[in-house]
This record gives sequence, C-alpha cells and structure tokens, in this order.
Amino acid sequence: MTVTGADRNDADLTSPRFWWWERRRSVVLDAGLAAVSAVECAMEGANFAAETGAPSVLGALVGLLVGSTLLVRRRWPIAVVLVSLAVTPAEMGFLLSLVGLYSLAASDVPRRITTAVAGMSFTGTFIVSLVRMRSLAGERDIDFDPGNGYTAILSFVLALGMTAPPVLLGLYVGARRRLMESLRERADSLERELSLLADRAEERAEWARTEERTRIAREMHDVVAHRVSLMVVHAAALQAVALKDPQKAVKNAALVGDMGRQALTELREMLGVLRAPEAPAGTVRADLRDPAPVPLAAVGAAAAAAAEAAEGGPCLDDVDTLVEQSRAAGMTVELSVDGDPVPCGALVEQTAYRVIQEALTNVHKHAPGAKTWVRIAHRGTEIAMQVENGPSDTTAAEPGLPSGGNGLVGMRERVQSLGGVFVAAPTDSDGFRVSAVLPVRNGTAAE
Repeated sequence: MTVTGADRNDADLTSPRFWWWERRRSVVLDAGLAAVSAVECAMEGANFAAETGAPSVLGALVGLLVGSTLLVRRRWPIAVVLVSLAVTPAEMGFLLSLVGLYSLAASDVPRRITTAVAGMSFTGTFIVSLVRMRSLAGERDIDFDPGNGYTAILSFVLALGMTAPPVLLGLYVGARRRLMESLRERADSLERELSLLADRAEERAEWARTEERTRIAREMHDVVAHRVSLMVVHAAALQAVALKDPQKAVKNAALVGDMGRQALTELREMLGVLRAPEAPAGTVRADLRDPAPVPLAAVGAAAAAAAEAAEGGPCLDDVDTLVEQSRAAGMTVELSVDGDPVPCGALVEQTAYRVIQEALTNVHKHAPGAKTWVRIAHRGTEIAMQVENGPSDTTAAEPGLPSGGNGLVGMRERVQSLGGVFVAAPTDSDGFRVSAVLPVRNGTAAE
C-alpha cells in the first residue's frame, strides 16, 4: 500500500508520543543507555568517594543521578554534555560524555554552540587527563619519567579520541537526517503539486467537455430548427395544393425530401465528431491513485472539435442556396453582398452562415410572409452580416412552429466566442433586425 504525504502527516499526528519521544523504540533505547550509564557512574562515583574519604553510598547515589541524565539527551543535549563535563574531574561518565556529544552534534542546535560545548569538553578532558597522568607518574616508584611533553601528547590524543568520533558521527547522522527530511518534504510538495495539476487538468477537461456539448447542442439546434421549419412550411403548402395543383405538390414533396436528407447529412457530420479515437499516450491521471486516465487532448477538445467540424461545414458560398430554399418556401428574400471576399477561415464562415440561417428560421417562425433582406459586407479585417425582416403578412398562414427561445442566445454565443459583436432588436417598422460583425483574424487563429 502506497502511503502519501497527507497519510504520513496524519499518521504522525495520530501516533502515540511519549513526552519528547516520537517512537516507542526511542524510549527503550534511551532508557537502556541511561540505565547502563547510571550503573557505570555509580561504580565510578563510589570509587571516587572512597579515594576522597566520602561515603561510598553518597558517591554511588550521585553517580546514579548523573548517569540517568542520558534519559533527556534528545530534549536537552547541551545539559547532558555540561553534566558530563562537570563530573569529568571525578573520572565519571565515560558513556555519558560519548552519547551526550553525539546527541548534541546530531541535534538542531546551532553549530557555533555545538563547537563551543565540544571544545569545552575537549579542554576539560585534556586537562583532567594531563593532571591525572602527572599524578600517577609521581605516585609510581619507578625510575622512568615520561616528561611533560609525552604526557601532554597522550592527554591530547585521549581527549581527541573522547571528543572527535562522537561529534563527527553526530554531525553525519544529523546531516543525513536533515537531508532525508528535506527530500521527504520535497516529495510531499511534488506530490501535492502533481495532485493540483491533475485536478486542474480534470477541471479543464470537464470545461472542454461542457463546451463541446454546448457547441454540439447549438449546431443541432441550428440544423434541426432551420431544416424542420422549411419542411413544415413546405408540408403546409403541399397540403394546400395537393388537390388543386398536383405538379406543385410533387415539387413541394421533393423539396421536403431534400430538406430531410440535408438535415440527416449535417447531423451525421456533427455526431461523427463525438467518435473520438482512444489516446493511450499523452494522458494524465485525474487522481494519482485512480488508474483511469484523462486525455490531454480533452483540454482543447472544444476548439479542436469546433475547427474539425468547421472544415466540412457550410460556408458563405452556401448562403445563396440557403436563400433559395427560403424563397422556395414562399419567403421574399433579397440578398446583397458588398466588398471583395477575403480568406477568413472555415470557423468564421460557418459562424456567419449559422447566424444567417438561424435569423431566416426565426422569420419563418415569427413573421410568416414578411419580406426579408440579407446583407453581407466584407470590410477587409472583418465580416458584417445583417438579416432584417419587415412586418408579418397578416394573410399568411401561421406555420405553428414551436420556439424554445435559444436561437438568439446561440447566435450571440457563436459570435462572441470569436470576439465579434452581435445585436438583435426590433425595427421601427414592426420588423426585426439581427446584426453581427466577425473579425477575420480571430477566426483564422481559432483554427
């Protein structure tokens, strides 16, 4: 089972702590060292008391107390070293001094303090060793006199051997411990960053999926609404002339069939975008513990799918056919194109086509029999389009087409997504006008 940084922190917070010990084995280790040191100091204290004429029991009790200070070596390492330094003249605390210096060097105490305390311990050990060796040489009844130089060298080596190894070992262990903690913190930080990146990728993928669903819904609304509206209009005309003019009825029936086939073709093209191929490579995981991958391409799915659909979608050249279909349904439509056409990108042309298509659909729904003007103007860096209808013909039959109120919203979203401007409002002549301006440069970049 993999333990994450958060799980490790939770474990540290919930694990049992014994005063300043973090683990049970640390308590057992310090208690064992303190017991051994207490026995050693008690024996040495009894010997020192016997040499000075003090009661041995008192020396043993003092030794027990001094040796037991190893129990607090993790909490107060400086105090342990100072205690060992204080009893150095009594030749007590060999283990106490070694473990105390090691604990001090391995702790987080500033290095200047560690150096100062270790220097004091070295100096104290050197002086006591030098004095003890000189006294032992004077007590021995031998002809050999080692001399002050030899005694000083031996005392120096002894003090260095008592001080340097535990300090160097403690420095190494402390540096290694801090390095491991630093690496653990970096690993936890990296894990949190990866988790945030995965969450952000999942959010962006969800945003892309939402955008793609909105785009497909908008496309389907435009295609179905326009084609079905024309089919309903032609079906009504077919019903009206079926008995009076069979040839016109056949023509209207053919138009209804053409409209239906065109609607199916466009729907098939849009739904084909949904069949995205699997992407085994280039994926990220939404959760480090979740094996389900999220495609990186999903982040840009909305723009990519829109551009892909636009490549095979309608363009401005199809507006003539769109106008002819509305004329065939009985609408009076005038089309005017100003300016020289410039390459503006498939997505811009498709958006312009859909705006004109939806505007004509609204005329079929809400203003049957109204005269309509479709104007397209190429202005170099932008394309302007306008669909305006006059008042509805009161003699024209109502087609009875339902309205969901999403047509104007969809047109506005299309135009604004490309950085364009969209305006829709009634006219003074009881008609309605839809105007849109699309920048050519943004449309080209979008692809």
